[in-house]
Amino acid sequence: MTEDESILYGFRHRGGDREAAAEAEESFRRGYQAQEEGKLDEAAELYRRSIELYPTAEAHTFLGWAFSFQGRADDAIEECKRAIEVDPDFGNPYNDIGAYLIELGRLDEAVPWLEKAKRAVRYEPRHFPHVNLARIHILKERPLEAIRELKESLKYYPGNSSALGEIRRLLARFN
Repeated sequence: MTEDESILYGFRHRGGDREAAAEAEESFRRGYQAQEEGKLDEAAELYRRSIELYPTAEAHTFLGWAFSFQGRADDAIEECKRAIEVDPDFGNPYNDIGAYLIELGRLDEAVPWLEKAKRAVRYEPRHFPHVNLARIHILKERPLEAIRELKESLKYYPGNSSALGEIRRLLARFN
């Protein structure tokens, strides 16, 4: 499944009103476009409209993402928790909660969310939770654990130059 297919999965693979799902998917797409253009208020409103029509984990997660760009990490976390209620198999909200908690400096709280993201059934960018766990290990001055997570991330995204560079930087500390 491609990342785009994963993002739109909730609109196409759940039962219910197909017309509402199609309209919700269109609102979601328009919200994503608005977000790409930096129109965060418009994006949030379109994601909300999508959720009203046909709630999906994807729309809740992306609404949380818009909130995070507005500096509303607590609201972003709540939207991700709603996403998990809608579809506990969707990995993005677990990783996103972990990332938001890291930004808030709540490192220990972030770890279980990132571990859940690693085990999620439906999650395409599987390297993200490993990279985020590496960030925690670096902040806690545990370079060997960080290297382990970064190496694991490379199994899912072998060409990740930032992960490779960080491994080299961490290894240089030992020489």
